[in-house]
Amino acid sequence: MTLPNLYKLTNLLPLATFIILNHFYLGFSSSRTHGYEAHIRKLQEFKPPFDHAIANNVLGSSFYGVSWYGADPSGKIDSTDAILSAIADAVEEEREGIMMEGIANHGGVQISLEGGIYLISRPIQFPVTGVGNIVISGGTLRASNNFTTNDYLIDLSTLPNSTNHNYNYEYITLRDIMLDCNYRGGGIRAINALRTSIDNCYITHFTNNGILVQGGHETYIRNSFLGQHITAGADPHERNFSGTAINLAGNDNAITDVVIFSASTGIMISGQANVISGVHCYNKATGFGGTGIYLKLAGLTQTRIVNSYFDYTGIVSEDPVQLYVSGCFFLGDAFILLKSNRGVVNGVNIVDNMFSGSNRGIDIVQLDQRNGAFYNIDQVVVNNNNVNGMNLKATFAKGAAQGNGTSWTVDFNRILLFPRHIKSVQYTLMTNESNVFPKYVLRNITNNKVFIESDIEVAGSMYVTVDQGLSKLS
Repeated sequence: MTLPNLYKLTNLLPLATFIILNHFYLGFSSSRTHGYEAHIRKLQEFKPPFDHAIANNVLGSSFYGVSWYGADPSGKIDSTDAILSAIADAVEEEREGIMMEGIANHGGVQISLEGGIYLISRPIQFPVTGVGNIVISGGTLRASNNFTTNDYLIDLSTLPNSTNHNYNYEYITLRDIMLDCNYRGGGIRAINALRTSIDNCYITHFTNNGILVQGGHETYIRNSFLGQHITAGADPHERNFSGTAINLAGNDNAITDVVIFSASTGIMISGQANVISGVHCYNKATGFGGTGIYLKLAGLTQTRIVNSYFDYTGIVSEDPVQLYVSGCFFLGDAFILLKSNRGVVNGVNIVDNMFSGSNRGIDIVQLDQRNGAFYNIDQVVVNNNNVNGMNLKATFAKGAAQGNGTSWTVDFNRILLFPRHIKSVQYTLMTNESNVFPKYVLRNITNNKVFIESDIEVAGSMYVTVDQGLSKLS
């Protein structure tokens, strides 16, 4: 704090103390039977221009504390109107700056929850769309028992008075916030918002989505914790977990360093070009019907999942096209499922992951072809994964057969991912017989079995390498 601002505060504090104490005196002097709730209501009726004037002198006009507007930090009284009033004042003044067309720059104005716990009965929204460069931070919002069902505690969505054709909001930051949805709805909704940052948030007790992103561009979710129920694993009610922790129905978003500890689906993705990194999913075990990450955009996935931990729950991808999964750890028989709707799997890399299971014969990568077999298979690489207690699956494999005769058969069904789909074979015959030079030829690759025949009988070993993932152009 600068010395001039400190001087202003020192001069104003006695007057502020007199007015505030006088306000409380008038409230308490009539009767000591008035409870805490009654006095909070009086504070909510008291308009805050004086308090805000002090803050403007000390902190500048870029800081708005919700308690100045009568919000109850104990969570006993509904604070919806007070918080909405603080937000309305914060966005009233447009500052200079360059943002997207139709977005007003509010200069990084901060709306502080001041470390309180606030009861709300309606979504916290901006009074208008077309606002940008705003921070809401530092407290807890809890849905009341009469909170509007299936709404979101913080709602960055289109309003009836919206005239924006491109984006509703730009550069809105939500950080250091706990959201208790009280099983009434969801946590955060961002619709058609640009460059939204959700950082260090804890979202729980949601019924539909912890976070929902629809449309827009570049929502970054970081360093956050989400769970429908507050637990730390091995919950006796895990079978009943429902809802989705994060639902991305937009493009070019990122989820980084996030823990999802309870929900039926950890992350649902139906948009393109999203990246998931450093995520720990133990939301609901696959054995109970849960999914860690569900990629629902069939035919154009364009998703990267890296350096993440799938704890008894795995990944499902419908008709994946351009999917990259690498550097992840799958525990407790968790696996990756490729699901065929249109029979397309193209440009998929599942490489350099670790899988650990319970020796129950679970394949690390599986195919769901109940809606039809995969027939358009191109540039698929499943390789260099290491396995403990599960069955290794790959699109690239090596095998050998020894014998004394004119034919050798190497069966790759145990390891190859796709049935009846070998695209390339390399083979070499090695023999210790120095006086023979057999001719040998590949006769058949039916059902992932390689059959090679020689023109003369010879004792030796046939070494075979097969590949299912080569491009049709190679």
